[in-house]
Amino acid sequence: MTKVKVEAGPFVFDAVLEEENAPETCAAIKAALPFESQFVHVRWSGEGVWVPLGDLDFGVTYENHTSYPAPGQMILYPGGISETEILLAYGGVHFASKMGQLAGNHFLTLTSGLENLHALGTRCLWEGAQALKITLAEG
Repeated sequence: MTKVKVEAGPFVFDAVLEEENAPETCAAIKAALPFESQFVHVRWSGEGVWVPLGDLDFGVTYENHTSYPAPGQMILYPGGISETEILLAYGGVHFASKMGQLAGNHFLTLTSGLENLHALGTRCLWEGAQALKITLAEG
């Protein structure tokens, strides 16, 4: 089980990669670490924050995919009818785009700092984009 650190806005979360259920997605994400971008609030999906990635190709297809990630679950939409994106649920999410319902690969689960998850989401909603950095955990 690979542990990672997720820094989002002023918050730090411990997390694990879901390698057993999404091995190809996790391998692609590990190859992209450290990953730096920004979270912005979702437009159609409910209580989530996302990273729009345009036509970036991680070279994966569907595995361990869901349209309803639970709070603290991060998913990767590998592209197709909508752009590639990463989404983190902080509350109720029904993953969608202007093209309709989507499904993304659940590849990461936050394991600490969950008490700050809702604050991250509302901060993105009311204050705008928040810095995101995902790195391998030390130790």
